[in-house]
Amino acid sequence: MAEPFSTYYQSPVGLLKISGTDDYISEVSFHDTTQRPAVNKKNIPPLLIHCAEQLIQYFNGERRQFELPLHQAGTPFQQEVWSELQTIPFGRTISYLDLAKKTGDPKATRAVANANGKNNIAVIVPCHRVIGSNRELVGYAGGLWRKKWLLEHEAKVAFGVQTLF
Repeated sequence: MAEPFSTYYQSPVGLLKISGTDDYISEVSFHDTTQRPAVNKKNIPPLLIHCAEQLIQYFNGERRQFELPLHQAGTPFQQEVWSELQTIPFGRTISYLDLAKKTGDPKATRAVANANGKNNIAVIVPCHRVIGSNRELVGYAGGLWRKKWLLEHEAKVAFGVQTLF
């Protein structure tokens, strides 16, 4: 497997690290630092630039769905959860229980939450759209403030709603 390249995009919710190869995106993660790491711009695959462009469109309210080849290593169960995450419509949320039911096991709520937390492709694989059964914001590796921001951004773009929580 090819060694991934990385670049960074300064988004409204902080610095995002974008990693991947010529063939796929393997990571979009929050990079909490005050200084952007140095990047050799000559070697960045066009796909990473295309990913950054799609993220810019998303944050500008111009894109609701990403069209990128993705790859992240995980167990078959994690792959199933990540695949289900991509079926959650823009501007909508589901509960961890609902996500567990979609995988075929309503008792797998904790396993689903664990797989959700291991998602390495933030925003694009929309783990931020999963909330608690009581409609509370719970569990987000990027921080609950980012989850809230992303959900409010999507609601505003999709429905003109200003605040959800």
